[in-house]
Order: sequence, then C-alpha cells, then structure tokens
Amino acid sequence: MSKRPLGAQISHMLKARGVDVIFGIPGVHNVEMYRGIEEAGITHVLARHEQGAGFMADGYARTSGNPGVAYVITGPGLCNAMTPMGQAYSDSVPVLVISSCLDETASYKGQLHQMKNQEGAAATVCDWSHEAYTADAAYQLIDRAFSEFKTARPRTKHIQVPIALAGSEAEAAPAPQIWSGTEVLDVSKVADVATRLASAKRPLFVFGGGAKHASDEARAVLAKTNAASFVTYAGRGVVDPSDPLTYGATLARPSSADVIATADLVIAVGTELSEVDLWRRDLGHACDLVRVDIDPMVLGDLHRNDVQVLSDAKSFLAALDAQLTEQASDWAAAEVAKSRDIWRNETDSERPGIVAICDALREAMPDDAMYFSDMTQFAYVGKEVWDMEHPGHWHHPSGFGTLGYALPAAIGGAMARRGKPTVCIAGDYGFQYTVQELGAAVEMGLGFPILLWDNAKLKEIEDSMVRSQIAPNAVTAYNPDFLALAKAYGCHAVEPGSLSELAAEALKAFDADRPTLIRMTPALVG
Repeated sequence: MSKRPLGAQISHMLKARGVDVIFGIPGVHNVEMYRGIEEAGITHVLARHEQGAGFMADGYARTSGNPGVAYVITGPGLCNAMTPMGQAYSDSVPVLVISSCLDETASYKGQLHQMKNQEGAAATVCDWSHEAYTADAAYQLIDRAFSEFKTARPRTKHIQVPIALAGSEAEAAPAPQIWSGTEVLDVSKVADVATRLASAKRPLFVFGGGAKHASDEARAVLAKTNAASFVTYAGRGVVDPSDPLTYGATLARPSSADVIATADLVIAVGTELSEVDLWRRDLGHACDLVRVDIDPMVLGDLHRNDVQVLSDAKSFLAALDAQLTEQASDWAAAEVAKSRDIWRNETDSERPGIVAICDALREAMPDDAMYFSDMTQFAYVGKEVWDMEHPGHWHHPSGFGTLGYALPAAIGGAMARRGKPTVCIAGDYGFQYTVQELGAAVEMGLGFPILLWDNAKLKEIEDSMVRSQIAPNAVTAYNPDFLALAKAYGCHAVEPGSLSELAAEALKAFDADRPTLIRMTPALVG
C-alpha cells in the first residue's frame, strides 16, 4: 500500500530511522499513532504515567546513543511529560516527544484535554515545539529532529499531530537522509592551544559529559602533557581513574577552587561549568581559560574565556594530540592524593556512612555496569567517590534536578542494553514519584537491582534547614513497607543485613527475570 493512515506511516518512518522502542501511553486522542507500531517492528513499552514514559525515553537515549521516542496524548499527557522533557533538555539528551493535539481550539471550547497553548507550553522545556499541519510537515519535522540530534547539541524536541491528520490517508515518508556533522574546528586555534600547553608548567584540564566519546583522545593528551585534571559528574570515566594526577569528580568541593587557582592554564572541554558542576559561581582560575564546546552559547557564558574553540571534544583533542610532544609538569601525585583524601573525608563527614556502602558496592559491581541515580544523598556521595572506568555509565538528572528519574530511566536503559548490568539508585522519597513503573519493568522482564536508600525523611532538605537555622519542617513522610510494595508489583525484594550481603544481593539481581528492590538504611553501617 502506498497510502495508509499518517500515524502508521510515522511508525514506519521512525523504524527506518533506527527507532526500535517507543515509550508511551495510548489514549483516545493518539490512538492512530499506535496503528502501525507492531507492523513496523517497534517494541512499545507501556508506562504507568507520562512522566515515566519521558524518563524511559531519556534513559534509553543516554544508554544507546540513539534518540529516545515517547508518545503521549493531548493536554495532560503532554503536561505530565514536560518534566522529563525539561530534564533531557538540560542534560543534552536526544529525546523526541510526539503528541496528539486538538484540530481546532480558537472557536471551539470545552473540548477534552484542551489547553490554551499546548505547543507553546511544550516549547518552554525543550529545544523546539511545532505542530505538523500536513503529512509532509510531520515528516520534515521528524527528519529535522533526527538531523539536529546528529549535527548539533542534542536536546528535546516536540512535535504535535492533529487528531484528524493522524488518521488521514497519507503517502509514505521519504527515504532516510544521511546526516553528517559540519566541520567547525579552527586548526589555528588548536595550534594556539598547543603553544600555550608547551609553555605551561601547571596545565589543568576539566572534562565534562560532552567529552564522553573522546576518552581515548583525552587520556592521550593527559599522558603527553602530564597535566592534572578534574571531571564533572557527567564526565566521570573520561579520565582513567588510576591516573595519579586526576582530582576526579570533586569540583563541587569548595577548596577545589584553591587548587584550580594554582594552575597556569585551564582547558575545559565539553562542559558548561554550570552551577550543578561547581556549586559556586566561579571556577576559581587566575590564569587563561580555554573553552572547547559544540554549543556557541556555552562559549559566551559568564566564565572568563580567553580562548574559545567551537568543536566537538573528539575532533579537538585528536587534533591537539597530533601537535603535542611529551612534556613534564609541576603537578605532583602526592598533592593530588592529599586533596582527594581530604575531600573524601569531607564527603563522608557531611553524609555519614554512605561512603562505606559505595566502596562495598563498587568493589562488587561488574566493570560494565550502568547506573541511573535519583536526587538522593546516596547519589550525591556516590558521584564524588565512586570512580568510573568508562564514560557515560552513570546517569543523573543534573540540570533540571527532577525527582523520580532513576527507576523509569533505568527501565529505558535496560531496554537498550538487554543482557548487560543496569543499576537503579533511588531515595525513599523520590522513588515514590514513579514507583508505579515497577509494573512496566516486570512486564518487560527486566532484571536489575534497585538500590533504595531509605533514611525515612528528606534528609538533604532537613540538613539544609538546619544550616539555615530553620527548625526542620515537612521533611518526614510516612513511608510504605517498600519490600511489600515491590512484591505487590511482582518484584523481588530484600533487605541485606551487612555490606557483604548487600553486594551479593546486588549481583544476584542481574540474573533475575524482574527487578529486585534492595532496601538500604543507615543501620546497614551502624
């Protein structure tokens, strides 16, 4: 058939562009989008809430490197997905949300799911939001989204399709295009940076999540220059954690600014140097700062950038490595180790007991495990002390800072890497935002551990109130019996009594046919 309903044509179009999984919830308004999913050979994961669908698409995209796709309905469905849309936007994740929309809203009021401006509402939390008024427009918008995912900074896109249009007959979508990036690297700037490095005695690199595909190149440059390095939370794994001159993911330690102030050249690659990277306004440098990023907006931000290089990390670092010769530096392994030891103790003092649990789990976890964490004290500690061997293997809702991310994102990640170890890390409060997605994980037969840190309160907020001399208020909530709740959804559930038992249960969970909730409390370490 050359013609079929547009919803079916879109499903076939997405399949032709490499989409194997769609996350979503069908409804009366977007039912036509579901007509061709199975026929196209796409797996659909039924979320329990549109927020879960969006986070699943996010987790799938971060894991696979391919766009995550979510289908949602008009009005409340799109509104429910806006939180994960904002999260994917802030963390540079390629997520495409396709929603239905009403055919006409100006003269006809009181319709089901009606909004004043659905397209505009979505635009506030994503790169762009557009309505497709024709089949050709729908195809062009989808191809535009996929093209920009490949050639620019990947961020959430939203396309809405009118109900009647989705069910109307349409010709097939055009053949997939071949997308290739545009070469933007200025070789003269690479030479400038190489010259600066040659004369630097204490060069310092900062690698962010934008350098996760350039780990080999980053390590080669560090080896030649004997430079010290920091990584952002998203950049963990870019640098070999055994490198004696790496400070790891400790930029948020206040005194890291004192260390950075001793550098005579700082090169930041693939990082916004944002508030959630530094937890302060300034990096702390007193020397020239080189910024390398694919996003021009980053190059013109509040930080004092002396050299701006518009390039992806891999191209820049490969070109830089080719111009470098081996050199010594004034950095010493002993000074790096001393700072890291001090900062580790600070972390342990701020949130007692969690470091020991992280150490026990890290020792036991498979080398290729991938982690999805929520906004919880356990993750805040883990991101600092849990060194990663591989880049892009720990995913956290950094920029938007949403609760409820970990479980659905882990489901999306597990769908993208079946047979490989996936780990969910959540806190007792945030877990309840999306706990219903346990049902989706059981349906899909996904075996992974859910490490639930249960301190029976919003401890981070309580600590913040105490520091502000505010009597703690609204920080203690009645919790369910998490083990019973997980079992009610068909999951396995255990509460280990020791660190060794915790590690054993986590490993066992990878071989199960469904998730295993592992409850951890402060009592685990006394």
